[in-house]
Amino acid sequence: MQVRPEGWVLILDFGSQYTQLIARRIREMQVYCEIQPFNFPFEEIERASPAAIILSGGPASVWAEGAPVCDERILSGGLPLLGICYGMQLMGRLLGGEVLASRTREYGPATLEITRAEGIFSSFRSGERVKVWMSHGDRIEKLPPGFVAIARSENSPFAAMMDESKRRIGVQFHPEVIHTERGSEMLSNFLFDVAKLKPNWTMASFIEQAVEEIRRRVGEHQAVCALSGGVDSTVAAVLVHRAIGERLHPIFVNNGVLRKGETQEVLDRFKRLGIDVNYVDASERFLSRLKGVVDPERKRKIIGEEFIRVFEEEAKKIRDARFLVQGTLYPDVIESVSFKGPSATIKSHHNVGGLPERMELEIIEPLRELFKDEVRRLGEELGLDKELVWRQPFPGPGLAVRIIGEVTEERLNILREADAIVQDEMLKSGLYYEVWQSFAVLLPVKSVGVMGDERTYENAVVIRCVHSHDGMTADWVRLPYDLLARISNRIINEVKGINRVCYDISTKPPSTIEWE
Repeated sequence: MQVRPEGWVLILDFGSQYTQLIARRIREMQVYCEIQPFNFPFEEIERASPAAIILSGGPASVWAEGAPVCDERILSGGLPLLGICYGMQLMGRLLGGEVLASRTREYGPATLEITRAEGIFSSFRSGERVKVWMSHGDRIEKLPPGFVAIARSENSPFAAMMDESKRRIGVQFHPEVIHTERGSEMLSNFLFDVAKLKPNWTMASFIEQAVEEIRRRVGEHQAVCALSGGVDSTVAAVLVHRAIGERLHPIFVNNGVLRKGETQEVLDRFKRLGIDVNYVDASERFLSRLKGVVDPERKRKIIGEEFIRVFEEEAKKIRDARFLVQGTLYPDVIESVSFKGPSATIKSHHNVGGLPERMELEIIEPLRELFKDEVRRLGEELGLDKELVWRQPFPGPGLAVRIIGEVTEERLNILREADAIVQDEMLKSGLYYEVWQSFAVLLPVKSVGVMGDERTYENAVVIRCVHSHDGMTADWVRLPYDLLARISNRIINEVKGINRVCYDISTKPPSTIEWE
Protein backbone atom coordinates (compact mmCIF):
# COMPACT_ATOMS: atom_id res chain seq x y z
CA MET A 1 0.00 0.00 0.00
CA GLN A 2 1.54 3.30 -1.10
CA VAL A 3 0.35 6.53 0.47
CA ARG A 4 2.33 9.43 -0.97
CA PRO A 5 1.19 13.01 -0.43
CA GLU A 6 2.11 15.71 -2.88
CA GLY A 7 5.53 17.27 -2.48
CA TRP A 8 7.44 14.24 -1.22
CA VAL A 9 11.18 13.55 -1.13
CA LEU A 10 13.05 10.57 -2.61
CA ILE A 11 16.23 9.47 -0.81
CA LEU A 12 18.59 7.32 -2.86
CA ASP A 13 20.66 5.06 -0.59
CA PHE A 14 24.36 4.63 -1.37
CA GLY A 15 25.00 2.56 1.75
CA SER A 16 25.39 5.14 4.50
CA GLN A 17 24.77 4.07 8.08
CA TYR A 18 22.88 7.37 8.44
CA THR A 19 20.39 6.96 5.56
CA GLN A 20 17.46 6.12 7.82
CA LEU A 21 18.38 9.10 9.97
CA ILE A 22 17.97 11.42 6.97
CA ALA A 23 14.45 10.08 6.53
CA ARG A 24 13.66 10.51 10.22
CA ARG A 25 14.81 14.13 10.19
CA ILE A 26 12.74 14.96 7.13
CA ARG A 27 9.61 13.33 8.47
CA GLU A 28 10.03 15.19 11.75
CA MET A 29 9.48 18.30 9.62
CA GLN A 30 6.20 16.82 8.36
CA VAL A 31 7.50 16.12 4.86
CA TYR A 32 6.99 12.61 3.51
CA CYS A 33 10.04 10.80 2.16
CA GLU A 34 11.02 7.34 0.95
CA ILE A 35 14.32 5.49 0.76
CA GLN A 36 15.12 3.56 -2.40
CA PRO A 37 18.40 1.91 -3.52
CA PHE A 38 20.81 4.06 -5.54
CA ASN A 39 19.95 2.18 -8.75
CA PHE A 40 16.21 2.85 -8.53
CA PRO A 41 15.17 3.09 -12.22
CA PHE A 42 14.84 6.58 -13.63
CA GLU A 43 11.55 5.65 -15.30
CA GLU A 44 10.08 4.68 -11.93
CA ILE A 45 11.29 7.95 -10.44
CA GLU A 46 9.50 9.84 -13.20
CA ARG A 47 6.27 7.89 -12.53
CA ALA A 48 6.52 8.43 -8.77
CA SER A 49 7.04 12.20 -9.24
CA PRO A 50 9.06 13.19 -6.17
CA ALA A 51 9.41 16.92 -5.56
CA ALA A 52 13.08 16.67 -4.51
CA ILE A 53 15.85 14.06 -4.36
CA ILE A 54 18.56 13.44 -1.76
CA LEU A 55 21.65 11.36 -2.50
CA SER A 56 22.84 9.73 0.73
CA GLY A 57 26.38 9.18 1.90
CA GLY A 58 28.14 5.87 1.57
CA PRO A 59 31.34 4.03 2.52
CA ALA A 60 32.76 3.69 -1.00
CA SER A 61 35.11 5.90 -2.97
CA VAL A 62 33.62 7.19 -6.21
CA TRP A 63 36.72 5.78 -7.91
CA ALA A 64 36.45 2.30 -6.40
CA GLU A 65 35.66 -0.58 -8.71
CA GLY A 66 31.94 -1.30 -8.50
CA ALA A 67 31.21 1.98 -6.69
CA PRO A 68 27.45 2.70 -6.70
CA VAL A 69 26.33 5.13 -9.39
CA CYS A 70 22.81 6.44 -9.98
CA ASP A 71 21.29 7.23 -13.37
CA GLU A 72 22.96 10.45 -14.56
CA ARG A 73 19.61 11.80 -15.76
CA ILE A 74 18.66 12.30 -12.11
CA LEU A 75 21.30 15.01 -11.78
CA SER A 76 20.05 16.99 -14.76
CA GLY A 77 16.33 16.44 -14.35
CA GLY A 78 15.62 19.86 -12.89
CA LEU A 79 14.45 18.65 -9.46
CA PRO A 80 15.96 20.16 -6.30
CA LEU A 81 18.88 17.91 -5.40
CA LEU A 82 20.94 17.50 -2.22
CA GLY A 83 24.05 15.31 -2.25
CA ILE A 84 25.42 14.33 1.18
CA CYS A 85 29.06 13.20 1.50
CA TYR A 86 29.36 10.40 -1.11
CA GLY A 87 26.32 11.94 -2.80
CA MET A 88 28.22 15.23 -3.19
CA GLN A 89 31.33 13.48 -4.52
CA LEU A 90 29.23 11.56 -7.05
CA MET A 91 27.60 14.80 -8.18
CA GLY A 92 31.05 16.36 -8.57
CA ARG A 93 32.34 13.50 -10.67
CA LEU A 94 29.29 13.01 -12.90
CA LEU A 95 28.76 16.73 -13.50
CA GLY A 96 32.30 17.41 -14.69
CA GLY A 97 34.22 18.36 -11.56
CA GLU A 98 37.34 16.71 -10.16
CA VAL A 99 37.22 14.35 -7.19
CA LEU A 100 40.45 13.22 -5.55
CA ALA A 101 41.30 10.92 -2.70
CA SER A 102 42.29 13.25 0.10
CA ARG A 103 45.69 12.74 1.73
CA THR A 104 44.02 13.31 5.08
CA ARG A 105 40.87 11.41 5.84
CA GLU A 106 38.40 13.73 7.55
CA TYR A 107 36.38 11.81 10.10
CA GLY A 108 34.56 13.15 13.15
CA PRO A 109 33.98 16.74 14.26
CA ALA A 110 35.15 19.60 12.06
CA THR A 111 34.58 23.34 11.89
CA LEU A 112 32.63 24.56 8.89
CA GLU A 113 32.86 28.17 7.73
CA ILE A 114 29.87 29.48 5.77
CA THR A 115 31.18 31.47 2.80
CA ARG A 116 27.81 32.20 1.16
CA ALA A 117 24.60 32.41 3.21
CA GLU A 118 22.44 30.86 0.51
CA GLY A 119 20.66 27.58 -0.22
CA ILE A 120 20.82 25.31 2.81
CA PHE A 121 22.62 28.15 4.65
CA SER A 122 19.97 30.78 3.91
CA SER A 123 19.28 31.28 7.63
CA PHE A 124 22.99 31.59 8.50
CA ARG A 125 25.44 34.50 8.24
CA SER A 126 28.35 34.62 5.82
CA GLY A 127 31.53 33.94 7.81
CA GLU A 128 29.63 32.06 10.53
CA ARG A 129 31.33 28.94 11.91
CA VAL A 130 29.52 25.78 13.01
CA LYS A 131 30.61 22.34 14.18
CA VAL A 132 29.76 19.56 11.72
CA TRP A 133 30.33 15.81 11.45
CA MET A 134 32.61 14.66 8.65
CA SER A 135 33.11 11.10 7.40
CA HIS A 136 34.96 10.92 4.08
CA GLY A 137 38.23 10.17 2.31
CA ASP A 138 37.54 11.63 -1.14
CA ARG A 139 37.02 15.33 -1.62
CA ILE A 140 36.03 17.75 -4.37
CA GLU A 141 39.22 19.24 -5.87
CA LYS A 142 37.57 21.22 -8.68
CA LEU A 143 33.92 22.24 -8.77
CA PRO A 144 31.69 21.14 -11.65
CA PRO A 145 30.87 23.86 -14.22
CA GLY A 146 28.20 26.26 -12.92
CA PHE A 147 28.82 25.48 -9.24
CA VAL A 148 30.16 27.77 -6.51
CA ALA A 149 31.55 27.00 -3.06
CA ILE A 150 29.26 27.97 -0.19
CA ALA A 151 31.26 26.56 2.76
CA ARG A 152 34.74 25.29 3.57
CA SER A 153 36.59 23.42 6.30
CA GLU A 154 40.27 23.09 7.12
CA ASN A 155 40.58 19.96 4.99
CA SER A 156 37.89 20.71 2.37
CA PRO A 157 38.02 24.01 0.46
CA PHE A 158 34.72 22.97 -1.11
CA ALA A 159 32.92 21.54 1.94
CA ALA A 160 29.60 22.60 0.39
CA MET A 161 28.72 23.61 -3.16
CA MET A 162 25.69 24.91 -5.02
CA ASP A 163 24.86 25.49 -8.66
CA GLU A 164 23.83 28.87 -9.98
CA SER A 165 20.13 27.99 -9.97
CA LYS A 166 20.50 27.17 -6.23
CA ARG A 167 18.57 23.93 -6.76
CA ARG A 168 21.50 21.47 -6.75
CA ILE A 169 23.52 21.42 -3.55
CA GLY A 170 26.28 19.17 -2.24
CA VAL A 171 27.65 19.00 1.31
CA GLN A 172 30.74 17.10 2.42
CA PHE A 173 29.41 16.62 5.98
CA HIS A 174 26.35 14.93 7.51
CA PRO A 175 23.62 17.45 8.48
CA GLU A 176 21.34 14.62 9.64
CA VAL A 177 23.41 13.58 12.69
CA ILE A 178 23.07 15.26 16.07
CA HIS A 179 26.80 16.05 16.10
CA THR A 180 26.24 18.65 13.36
CA GLU A 181 25.17 21.95 14.90
CA ARG A 182 21.93 23.27 13.38
CA GLY A 183 21.87 20.31 10.98
CA SER A 184 18.08 20.10 11.08
CA GLU A 185 17.96 23.80 10.24
CA MET A 186 20.08 23.14 7.15
CA LEU A 187 17.76 20.34 6.03
CA SER A 188 14.77 22.57 6.70
CA ASN A 189 16.29 25.27 4.49
CA PHE A 190 16.68 22.73 1.70
CA LEU A 191 13.11 21.46 2.03
CA PHE A 192 11.29 24.77 2.41
CA ASP A 193 13.55 27.44 0.91
CA VAL A 194 15.21 25.54 -1.91
CA ALA A 195 12.61 22.91 -2.82
CA LYS A 196 9.59 25.04 -1.76
CA LEU A 197 7.85 22.07 -0.12
CA LYS A 198 5.01 22.23 2.39
CA PRO A 199 4.78 20.41 5.76
CA ASN A 200 1.76 18.27 4.83
CA TRP A 201 2.83 14.86 6.23
CA THR A 202 0.66 14.43 9.34
CA MET A 203 -0.96 11.39 10.90
CA ALA A 204 -4.39 12.86 10.25
CA SER A 205 -3.65 13.13 6.53
CA PHE A 206 -2.10 9.65 6.56
CA ILE A 207 -5.25 8.13 8.09
CA GLU A 208 -7.46 9.79 5.50
CA GLN A 209 -5.37 8.56 2.57
CA ALA A 210 -4.79 5.08 4.04
CA VAL A 211 -8.48 4.47 4.76
CA GLU A 212 -9.41 5.46 1.23
CA GLU A 213 -6.75 3.19 -0.28
CA ILE A 214 -7.70 0.19 1.92
CA ARG A 215 -11.38 0.53 1.04
CA ARG A 216 -10.57 0.70 -2.66
CA ARG A 217 -8.31 -2.33 -2.54
CA VAL A 218 -10.39 -4.65 -0.33
CA GLY A 219 -13.71 -3.82 -1.97
CA GLU A 220 -16.43 -6.12 -0.62
CA HIS A 221 -14.09 -8.93 0.41
CA GLN A 222 -12.98 -10.05 3.89
CA ALA A 223 -9.60 -9.58 5.59
CA VAL A 224 -7.90 -11.32 8.51
CA CYS A 225 -5.10 -10.15 10.78
CA ALA A 226 -3.10 -11.62 13.62
CA LEU A 227 -3.20 -9.73 16.91
CA SER A 228 -0.26 -9.99 19.28
CA GLY A 229 -1.50 -7.35 21.71
CA GLY A 230 1.44 -5.12 20.76
CA VAL A 231 1.40 -1.63 19.29
CA ASP A 232 2.01 -2.50 15.64
CA SER A 233 -0.64 -5.20 15.18
CA THR A 234 -3.21 -3.24 17.21
CA VAL A 235 -2.71 0.02 15.29
CA ALA A 236 -2.82 -1.86 11.96
CA ALA A 237 -6.06 -3.61 12.96
CA VAL A 238 -7.75 -0.41 14.17
CA LEU A 239 -6.78 1.45 11.00
CA VAL A 240 -8.06 -1.30 8.70
CA HIS A 241 -11.24 -1.66 10.78
CA ARG A 242 -11.88 2.05 10.30
CA ALA A 243 -11.74 1.40 6.55
CA ILE A 244 -13.75 -1.85 6.18
CA GLY A 245 -15.50 -2.36 9.53
CA GLU A 246 -16.75 -5.86 10.32
CA ARG A 247 -15.18 -7.31 7.20
CA LEU A 248 -11.92 -7.31 9.17
CA HIS A 249 -11.50 -10.43 11.32
CA PRO A 250 -8.73 -10.05 13.93
CA ILE A 251 -7.46 -13.38 15.27
CA PHE A 252 -5.82 -13.41 18.70
CA VAL A 253 -3.95 -16.63 19.47
CA ASN A 254 -3.02 -17.30 23.09
CA ASN A 255 0.30 -19.10 22.70
CA GLY A 256 0.63 -19.83 26.42
CA VAL A 257 3.70 -17.62 26.89
CA LEU A 258 1.97 -14.26 27.38
CA ARG A 259 2.41 -12.05 30.43
CA LYS A 260 0.13 -11.97 33.45
CA GLY A 261 -3.33 -10.66 32.56
CA GLU A 262 -2.37 -9.95 28.94
CA THR A 263 -5.06 -12.10 27.35
CA GLN A 264 -7.91 -10.36 29.14
CA GLU A 265 -6.29 -6.98 28.60
CA VAL A 266 -6.24 -7.46 24.81
CA LEU A 267 -9.82 -8.73 24.68
CA ASP A 268 -11.08 -5.87 26.87
CA ARG A 269 -9.28 -3.28 24.77
CA PHE A 270 -10.84 -4.43 21.51
CA LYS A 271 -14.24 -4.71 23.15
CA ARG A 272 -13.96 -1.04 24.16
CA LEU A 273 -12.99 -0.23 20.57
CA GLY A 274 -16.07 -2.06 19.27
CA ILE A 275 -14.03 -4.62 17.30
CA ASP A 276 -14.92 -8.30 17.47
CA VAL A 277 -11.93 -10.57 18.01
CA ASN A 278 -11.64 -14.26 17.21
CA TYR A 279 -9.93 -15.57 20.35
CA VAL A 280 -8.14 -18.92 20.22
CA ASP A 281 -6.71 -20.46 23.39
CA ALA A 282 -3.97 -22.70 22.03
CA SER A 283 -1.76 -22.50 25.12
CA GLU A 284 -1.74 -26.25 25.83
CA ARG A 285 -0.93 -26.95 22.19
CA PHE A 286 2.14 -24.64 22.27
CA LEU A 287 3.39 -25.79 25.67
CA SER A 288 3.18 -29.46 24.70
CA ARG A 289 5.44 -28.78 21.72
CA LEU A 290 7.88 -26.81 23.89
CA LYS A 291 8.21 -29.65 26.42
CA GLY A 292 11.86 -30.55 26.94
CA VAL A 293 13.15 -27.86 24.54
CA VAL A 294 15.99 -25.69 25.83
CA ASP A 295 17.63 -24.31 22.66
CA PRO A 296 16.54 -20.65 22.13
CA GLU A 297 16.26 -20.78 18.34
CA ARG A 298 14.37 -24.07 18.53
CA LYS A 299 11.88 -22.41 20.90
CA ARG A 300 11.40 -19.55 18.41
CA LYS A 301 10.86 -21.90 15.48
CA ILE A 302 8.38 -24.07 17.35
CA ILE A 303 6.33 -21.05 18.39
CA GLY A 304 6.45 -19.59 14.87
CA GLU A 305 5.52 -22.87 13.17
CA GLU A 306 2.69 -23.60 15.59
CA PHE A 307 1.33 -20.10 15.21
CA ILE A 308 1.16 -20.54 11.44
CA ARG A 309 -0.78 -23.78 11.85
CA VAL A 310 -3.27 -22.32 14.34
CA PHE A 311 -3.74 -19.09 12.39
CA GLU A 312 -4.20 -20.97 9.13
CA GLU A 313 -6.89 -23.18 10.68
CA GLU A 314 -8.79 -20.18 12.02
CA ALA A 315 -8.45 -18.08 8.86
CA LYS A 316 -9.93 -20.87 6.75
CA LYS A 317 -13.14 -20.52 8.76
CA ILE A 318 -13.60 -16.97 7.39
CA ARG A 319 -15.55 -17.10 4.15
CA ASP A 320 -14.19 -15.00 1.30
CA ALA A 321 -11.08 -14.04 3.26
CA ARG A 322 -8.86 -12.65 0.53
CA PHE A 323 -6.51 -10.28 2.41
CA LEU A 324 -4.01 -10.63 5.26
CA VAL A 325 -3.22 -7.52 7.30
CA GLN A 326 0.34 -7.34 8.64
CA GLY A 327 2.00 -4.74 10.87
CA THR A 328 5.19 -4.43 8.80
CA LEU A 329 7.07 -1.20 9.56
CA TYR A 330 9.28 0.93 7.31
CA PRO A 331 12.65 -0.23 8.74
CA ASP A 332 11.73 -3.78 7.64
CA VAL A 333 10.93 -2.51 4.14
CA ILE A 334 14.18 -0.53 3.95
CA GLU A 335 16.15 -3.57 5.09
CA SER A 336 14.79 -5.61 2.18
CA VAL A 337 15.63 -3.04 -0.52
CA SER A 338 18.76 -1.50 0.97
CA PHE A 339 21.89 -1.03 -1.11
CA LYS A 340 23.64 -3.15 1.52
CA GLY A 341 21.09 -5.92 1.12
CA PRO A 342 18.98 -7.66 3.78
CA SER A 343 20.57 -8.62 7.06
CA ALA A 344 22.28 -11.97 7.13
CA THR A 345 20.43 -13.01 10.27
CA ILE A 346 16.92 -12.09 11.32
CA LYS A 347 15.44 -13.67 14.41
CA SER A 348 12.75 -16.04 13.33
CA HIS A 349 10.01 -14.44 15.43
CA HIS A 350 10.23 -11.06 13.69
CA ASN A 351 8.02 -12.19 10.83
CA VAL A 352 5.33 -14.83 10.43
CA GLY A 353 7.41 -16.62 7.82
CA GLY A 354 5.59 -18.58 5.14
CA LEU A 355 2.08 -17.47 6.12
CA PRO A 356 1.23 -15.48 2.96
CA GLU A 357 2.52 -18.17 0.59
CA ARG A 358 0.73 -21.01 2.31
CA MET A 359 -2.57 -19.18 2.58
CA GLU A 360 -2.51 -17.47 -0.81
CA LEU A 361 -3.79 -14.21 0.63
CA GLU A 362 -2.99 -10.74 -0.66
CA ILE A 363 -0.98 -8.72 1.82
CA ILE A 364 -2.08 -5.39 3.23
CA GLU A 365 0.63 -3.59 5.18
CA PRO A 366 -0.95 -0.29 6.26
CA LEU A 367 2.08 0.73 8.37
CA ARG A 368 4.80 -0.09 5.86
CA GLU A 369 5.65 3.59 5.31
CA LEU A 370 5.98 4.37 9.03
CA PHE A 371 8.76 4.33 11.61
CA LYS A 372 7.98 3.12 15.13
CA ASP A 373 7.53 6.59 16.60
CA GLU A 374 5.14 7.44 13.74
CA VAL A 375 3.11 4.30 14.51
CA ARG A 376 2.80 5.52 18.10
CA ARG A 377 1.60 8.95 16.93
CA LEU A 378 -0.84 7.21 14.57
CA GLY A 379 -2.15 5.17 17.50
CA GLU A 380 -2.76 8.36 19.46
CA GLU A 381 -4.52 9.91 16.46
CA LEU A 382 -6.75 6.81 16.27
CA GLY A 383 -7.71 7.28 19.92
CA LEU A 384 -5.81 4.36 21.46
CA ASP A 385 -4.88 4.57 25.13
CA LYS A 386 -1.43 5.65 26.27
CA GLU A 387 -0.80 2.34 28.03
CA LEU A 388 -0.90 0.55 24.68
CA VAL A 389 0.63 3.20 22.44
CA TRP A 390 3.70 3.65 24.61
CA ARG A 391 4.06 0.12 25.94
CA GLN A 392 7.51 -1.38 25.79
CA PRO A 393 8.48 -3.86 23.05
CA PHE A 394 7.70 -7.50 23.80
CA PRO A 395 9.29 -10.43 21.92
CA GLY A 396 7.18 -12.52 19.57
CA PRO A 397 7.97 -15.79 21.41
CA GLY A 398 6.91 -14.06 24.63
CA LEU A 399 8.12 -15.35 27.97
CA ALA A 400 9.57 -18.46 26.31
CA VAL A 401 12.78 -16.53 25.57
CA ARG A 402 12.86 -15.00 29.04
CA ILE A 403 12.89 -18.43 30.65
CA ILE A 404 16.38 -19.79 30.24
CA GLY A 405 16.03 -23.52 29.77
CA GLU A 406 12.84 -25.55 29.52
CA VAL A 407 9.48 -23.76 29.43
CA THR A 408 6.96 -25.28 31.84
CA GLU A 409 3.69 -24.04 33.29
CA GLU A 410 5.28 -23.83 36.74
CA ARG A 411 8.23 -21.74 35.52
CA LEU A 412 5.91 -19.52 33.44
CA ASN A 413 3.79 -18.76 36.49
CA ILE A 414 6.88 -17.85 38.54
CA LEU A 415 8.16 -15.51 35.81
CA ARG A 416 4.72 -13.97 35.22
CA GLU A 417 4.43 -12.94 38.86
CA ALA A 418 7.99 -11.56 39.03
CA ASP A 419 7.61 -9.67 35.75
CA ALA A 420 4.29 -8.17 36.86
CA ILE A 421 6.03 -6.73 39.92
CA VAL A 422 8.75 -5.19 37.73
CA GLN A 423 6.12 -3.56 35.49
CA ASP A 424 4.10 -2.33 38.47
CA GLU A 425 7.08 -0.74 40.24
CA MET A 426 8.39 0.85 37.02
CA LEU A 427 4.98 2.42 36.41
CA LYS A 428 4.72 3.67 40.00
CA SER A 429 8.20 5.20 39.77
CA GLY A 430 7.29 7.11 36.59
CA LEU A 431 10.23 5.53 34.75
CA TYR A 432 8.33 2.95 32.68
CA TYR A 433 7.81 5.26 29.69
CA GLU A 434 11.33 6.70 29.90
CA VAL A 435 13.15 3.42 29.23
CA TRP A 436 13.15 1.10 26.22
CA GLN A 437 12.46 -2.14 28.10
CA SER A 438 12.27 -3.39 31.66
CA PHE A 439 11.53 -7.03 32.46
CA ALA A 440 12.44 -10.13 34.45
CA VAL A 441 14.36 -13.22 33.28
CA LEU A 442 14.12 -16.59 35.02
CA LEU A 443 17.43 -18.44 35.24
CA PRO A 444 17.97 -22.22 35.28
CA VAL A 445 19.85 -21.69 38.53
CA LYS A 446 18.91 -22.35 42.13
CA SER A 447 20.70 -20.93 45.12
CA VAL A 448 20.63 -21.28 48.88
CA GLY A 449 18.70 -18.72 50.89
CA VAL A 450 17.20 -18.20 54.33
CA MET A 451 13.55 -17.24 54.77
CA GLY A 452 12.47 -17.00 58.37
CA ASP A 453 14.33 -19.73 60.22
CA GLU A 454 14.34 -22.07 57.25
CA ARG A 455 16.96 -22.78 54.63
CA THR A 456 15.67 -22.49 51.06
CA TYR A 457 16.93 -23.68 47.71
CA GLU A 458 15.02 -21.68 45.12
CA ASN A 459 15.22 -19.92 41.75
CA ALA A 460 17.18 -16.82 40.81
CA VAL A 461 15.66 -14.09 38.66
CA VAL A 462 17.43 -11.29 36.77
CA ILE A 463 16.02 -7.80 36.18
CA ARG A 464 16.89 -6.26 32.80
CA CYS A 465 16.30 -2.54 32.15
CA VAL A 466 17.81 -0.73 29.15
CA HIS A 467 17.84 2.56 27.28
CA SER A 468 17.75 2.38 23.47
CA HIS A 469 16.54 4.37 20.46
CA ASP A 470 15.91 1.52 18.02
CA GLY A 471 16.92 -1.71 19.75
CA MET A 472 20.13 -1.96 17.70
CA THR A 473 22.28 -0.76 20.60
CA ALA A 474 21.37 -0.45 24.26
CA ASP A 475 22.79 0.65 27.59
CA TRP A 476 21.69 -0.54 31.00
CA VAL A 477 19.64 1.91 33.05
CA ARG A 478 21.04 3.19 36.34
CA LEU A 479 17.85 2.59 38.30
CA PRO A 480 17.66 4.22 41.75
CA TYR A 481 18.80 1.89 44.52
CA ASP A 482 15.56 2.33 46.45
CA LEU A 483 13.56 1.24 43.39
CA LEU A 484 15.76 -1.83 42.92
CA ALA A 485 15.34 -2.59 46.61
CA ARG A 486 11.54 -2.42 46.36
CA ILE A 487 11.49 -4.67 43.29
CA SER A 488 13.80 -7.21 44.91
CA ASN A 489 11.94 -7.18 48.22
CA ARG A 490 8.54 -7.63 46.59
CA ILE A 491 9.66 -10.45 44.28
CA ILE A 492 11.31 -12.43 47.06
CA ASN A 493 8.39 -11.93 49.44
CA GLU A 494 5.49 -12.27 46.99
CA VAL A 495 6.67 -14.83 44.43
CA LYS A 496 6.92 -18.35 45.75
CA GLY A 497 9.93 -20.10 44.28
CA ILE A 498 12.36 -17.15 44.09
CA ASN A 499 14.92 -16.30 46.76
CA ARG A 500 17.49 -14.27 44.80
CA VAL A 501 17.20 -11.19 42.52
CA CYS A 502 20.09 -9.93 40.32
CA TYR A 503 20.43 -6.85 38.09
CA ASP A 504 21.86 -7.07 34.55
CA ILE A 505 24.42 -4.30 33.89
CA SER A 506 25.59 -5.39 30.41
CA THR A 507 25.28 -3.30 27.25
CA LYS A 508 24.35 -4.21 23.69
CA PRO A 509 26.77 -5.02 22.16
CA PRO A 510 28.31 -7.28 23.29
CA SER A 511 25.21 -8.63 25.06
CA THR A 512 21.73 -8.66 23.55
CA ILE A 513 18.70 -7.02 25.14
CA GLU A 514 16.82 -10.29 25.51
CA TRP A 515 18.68 -13.18 27.11
CA GLU A 516 17.66 -15.54 24.31
